[in-house]
Amino acid sequence: MSLSSDPYPPCEKTLRLTRRVLKVLLPLGLRIQITTKSDLFLLDIDLLEKYNAAVSVTITTLDDSLARRIEPYAPLPSARIRALEKLAGHEVPFSVRIDPIIPFLNDDEHSLRELVRVVASIGAKHVVTSTYKARPDNFARMINEFPELEKKWKKLYYPTGKITRSYAFLPIELRKKLLFPVVDEARKQGLSYATCRENIIDKTYFNAPSCDGTHLIPKRIPYRGLEVFLNKTLNPD
Repeated sequence: MSLSSDPYPPCEKTLRLTRRVLKVLLPLGLRIQITTKSDLFLLDIDLLEKYNAAVSVTITTLDDSLARRIEPYAPLPSARIRALEKLAGHEVPFSVRIDPIIPFLNDDEHSLRELVRVVASIGAKHVVTSTYKARPDNFARMINEFPELEKKWKKLYYPTGKITRSYAFLPIELRKKLLFPVVDEARKQGLSYATCRENIIDKTYFNAPSCDGTHLIPKRIPYRGLEVFLNKTLNPD
């Protein structure tokens, strides 16, 4: 929950729809991982610490001012870091997504290594990282916000000038160069790490039981979903 739509938009403060879903699924013993850019998962920490749950939080940069421009509708990275510190205090395992790494924007090696060190220091066990993939819609928004980088980005992503509906990837060697500070620092900090969606088959860039961090989900209660299903089927209300 969820890779295509964040389960903790601002309206969750009042609607609590995600909480209602968790209260149905978690007691069944299902393995649940929350994937979010928000700090609102703290609203459900009482459930997450009790059942088979882990959290994966995206932190693209430690620079709050830059994050405001890249992710204007998400809580600041500093707020996400504070929320993860609280999560660690409740023994809920978590991973961090350093994603996307964008050329000329948040790709500074020292900053990326510092980000890994910070999340490791507060209890992260796994890091996922990936480079920015350009599509016409998100590329247009990026250029609108950072017009000074338009020529550099177009040269990297669209060297022929052609823009199609599909994702545009950076050249493979450049992707490896951008990702290396994250995976190398993760290795030094004793974290598992992965580079999802990059098609890089190399232990230098992928050393983990799972890509997304689901291997961190604890087994606190047994699975009983089938039992509940059979009881409802055999003994309908």
